[in-house]
Amino acid sequence: MAQQREQAADDALPTRIGQLVMLHHAGDREEARDRLLGLWAELGEDGDPLHRCTLAHYLARTQTDPSDELAWDLRALTAADSCAEPRSPALRALYPSLHLSLAGDYVKLGRPGAARGQLTRARTASAALGDAADDGHAVGVRAALARLQREIAGLPGDVGDDGDADEGGGHGRPGGEPLGPPRSGS
Repeated sequence: MAQQREQAADDALPTRIGQLVMLHHAGDREEARDRLLGLWAELGEDGDPLHRCTLAHYLARTQTDPSDELAWDLRALTAADSCAEPRSPALRALYPSLHLSLAGDYVKLGRPGAARGQLTRARTASAALGDAADDGHAVGVRAALARLQREIAGLPGDVGDDGDADEGGGHGRPGGEPLGPPRSGS
């Protein structure tokens, strides 16, 4: 019986996340962030990696500081990388968005080399999306890839920043510190 309740709670989590994403899209960033942080605490370190990935990915969107946004996007990628079923279609469909978000974070932080590295990863991962013209997610990701590619093309290169240093290959915070629990105020 307890196992059934736990499974029902796990099944309801994506719906709860979706409701809070709608709250954010309706313009209440702070309330959405606070409630998403509550879900993050509820889910905990041992929660389902796909749920942690999804939650961190959306939490990143609610941040006002680009460094905090980057930290949450890195948490999302770390959670995705820890999934037991890395070949699941749901997870493969997330990787292009995860790398695209990281590329956008690096643009905001003035790190075009890192942005280019993540854009390349997003483009490579987008092959998993398929070619269906009626797949709104795939169409949206490809359009965002094209927009970000144009934006990045106009940026100067970073000297010594090939996108693989701190943030491209590893998944720590900028500067190489490992990811831990969210910083207070994040």
